Amino acid sequence: MKSKSEHIPVYSLQSFTDSGEERQLFQVEPFDANRHFSVEYPHRHDFFEVLYLSKGAGFHVIDSNKYEIKPPCIFFMSPGQAHKIDFSNDIEGFIFIFTAEFYLINKTNQNRLIEFPFFFTVQQDNPPLYLQSAADVNFLESLFKRGVEEIQKGSNYSIELLRSVLDLILTTSATLYKSGESSLNKGKGHILVKKFLQLVEENYHNNLTVSEYADILRITANHLTQTVTQLTGKTSLQIIKAKQVLEIKRLLVHTNLTVAEIAARLNFPDQSYFSKFFKRETGISPLQYRSGQI
Repeated sequence: MKSKSEHIPVYSLQSFTDSGEERQLFQVEPFDANRHFSVEYPHRHDFFEVLYLSKGAGFHVIDSNKYEIKPPCIFFMSPGQAHKIDFSNDIEGFIFIFTAEFYLINKTNQNRLIEFPFFFTVQQDNPPLYLQSAADVNFLESLFKRGVEEIQKGSNYSIELLRSVLDLILTTSATLYKSGESSLNKGKGHILVKKFLQLVEENYHNNLTVSEYADILRITANHLTQTVTQLTGKTSLQIIKAKQVLEIKRLLVHTNLTVAEIAARLNFPDQSYFSKFFKRETGISPLQYRSGQI
């Protein structure tokens, strides 16, 4: 049995790049079974990721949602999400990883990233983009190749060209991406919900209340819940609780932390309250869940 640690690893972009300040904001490179670094699964990122796969098979689990790898396809991941990928030895493609700072530095619209339908999704899922058209495949693949070619110039690469390549990849993918968000009104309410989901990803371990999230967003708790319910069918509290339960389950299965240590890490007032919360939400105790998963 695989040994457990005391945490689910969080990888920064620096873990995947060469030294150099600008290069620590992004990286684009080929993706295959022989990549030059190894990572533990499951793990999280503190950056955005676009993974284009042209060959291979397997499955990609993102925040407990399991998706089949059926090339040509593109997976999109937001900061904070936990994922696990199992792929065949013949996997091939490209990966573009980047920080919000890299993409938004010259943008007047600082909400641009979360406006894309595949980042911090309102439905809280991450289905890949399965490409159907040969023309779309050729165009998107050419963009990734152009990004790799540019980086291979070393110190002579153009960071503006790389930002433009990324923008074209994201914008083209957004026009092809099929999701429930396509039919939603992309107004202030939609952006508010995405900002709320982003905050929950960043602060789930702080055990914040709905009112505290509303204060950060500078709105009332009622307005937050009404907007979230209208667009997701869930209340703000339900989303917060679902995230907490998901993280508790991960820590019970993938770490050797005690129940008391998990309660403390997620800022519950005490172990008794924590255990009652988990049993109320799942129907079983934390220890029962852990023993059933081993």
